[in-house]
Amino acid sequence: MNISYVAARIAELNGIPVIDDPDSIRICSDKINMYLHLMKHDVPMPKTIFIKKGEVTLENLEEIFKMFNPPMILKEPSTSFSARVERVYTKEEFIKVSRRFIKLSDWVVVQEFINSRFDWRIGILNGEFLYACKYIIPNETFKIQASVNGHLVYCDVESVPKELVPKEIIDLGIKAGKAIGSGLYGIDIKENNGNLYVIEVNDNPSLDGGEDKNYPDIYEKIISRLMQRPY
Repeated sequence: MNISYVAARIAELNGIPVIDDPDSIRICSDKINMYLHLMKHDVPMPKTIFIKKGEVTLENLEEIFKMFNPPMILKEPSTSFSARVERVYTKEEFIKVSRRFIKLSDWVVVQEFINSRFDWRIGILNGEFLYACKYIIPNETFKIQASVNGHLVYCDVESVPKELVPKEIIDLGIKAGKAIGSGLYGIDIKENNGNLYVIEVNDNPSLDGGEDKNYPDIYEKIISRLMQRPY
């Protein structure tokens, strides 16, 4: 059971307000649940399907590879910090990775690969814009954090003032956040060939990597929301 969920739920039952609320934790800690919420609210995202244990067969792979142009992304639903997110090109790679993930979950998320050199991270609090930054993807990998040749490589963080963030990026971040709830979220957005895609919504997003550089009032807003939140 998710420890953060248990702590937030106990706080809620005792009338203690929390920013990372139990419903948001429950939704965002399960990628399938999260993507279903985004789909329900017509949030643009990469082409996505879910396959369950027992469906990883050569026959099914024929259909999957017709639906997606390799490479594609496989995710284990409880992944966080880019762990258990892999890019596969061949059926052999697909089977190897998905069988590894199925040892941890009954399902695997399959998505089209959206190429970009950075992800927008849009911070949303209570359905309103909070901050924006770019996560610059390392040249050695396709994701913001990865183990390469035995060494961890991390993205660079570039805080972006609100006036320099395209309105459509902010609007999409707000729409994606509202699809989940009214908490504090970090929405990851990719841009490719003029199209925008929400990659995921993160509850309790990181703020210790420079994301807040251009937003000195960010913590005041979080504390203010915490004090106002009724239970």
